[in-house]
Amino acid sequence: MPTEQEIVAAKKPHDIFLSNLIMNHILLFTGFAAFGGKYIFLLVLVPIISLCCLAYTFYRAKKVSREESEFIYIHWQIAWKWSRLFLMVLGLLVSVSVFGFLAQHYWDIKPEFAYGLVGGFGMLPTLVATLVLVIIESDSLNHARSGTYPKWAERRFQPK
Repeated sequence: MPTEQEIVAAKKPHDIFLSNLIMNHILLFTGFAAFGGKYIFLLVLVPIISLCCLAYTFYRAKKVSREESEFIYIHWQIAWKWSRLFLMVLGLLVSVSVFGFLAQHYWDIKPEFAYGLVGGFGMLPTLVATLVLVIIESDSLNHARSGTYPKWAERRFQPK
């Protein structure tokens, strides 16, 4: 059974990731978008904050040592795994957005088609992935609080 300090340390990566998803990508994004055109430039803060959170998670997941605590190590690896998936989804959003912009300006497609392309193949997968990852990370945080980890993580991250 992990100690109280190990439980607090194991909760940290999940807290960071959930804060990034809920507070940054859902609440902050919605808040800035709702203010309208006058504050639309503040939307640039969302990817900056997100990339900082993801970079810190990647850095700490690589730096945490298995000898320090197996329990903490596995929880950082779980957060790293889901952060990597989220970064890929954000990469898809950026790629589709750039493609839509270039297609509209260089191939003369209608703006409505470009908006539909970005919305359907960029924004929709990002929204769905964000909501699914909130559920998955909430479960991982619950495992950290109870001093356990998911069975799949035990099989994947424990030494053979």
